[in-house]
Amino acid sequence: MITSSQCRAARALVEYSRERLAIASGIDLEAIEMFERRLDNAAHEDINALQSALENAGAVFIPDSDSGGIGVRLKFNRSDTKRIAALECEGGIVAHDDVP
Repeated sequence: MITSSQCRAARALVEYSRERLAIASGIDLEAIEMFERRLDNAAHEDINALQSALENAGAVFIPDSDSGGIGVRLKFNRSDTKRIAALECEGGIVAHDDVP
């Protein structure tokens, strides 16, 4: 289950407004604001709906573990992965450079 901070961060990463998240998740806009601002405890079903909507938009939630705590990041799609692989191989053979 995500935290309010993760929700805000994920929303920023996927470039969703609260209004857009409300539509995508089916959760009331006011409930999202109250959850993100930690003014009210949201129901587990609502938090799961928010998490699911944000994951469908491209967010990946990082659980608390030995790696340093919770977080959120964007997932790469196939197109991004192919472009990254092409860029990584673009430089050619690594060798000493005589340029001063």
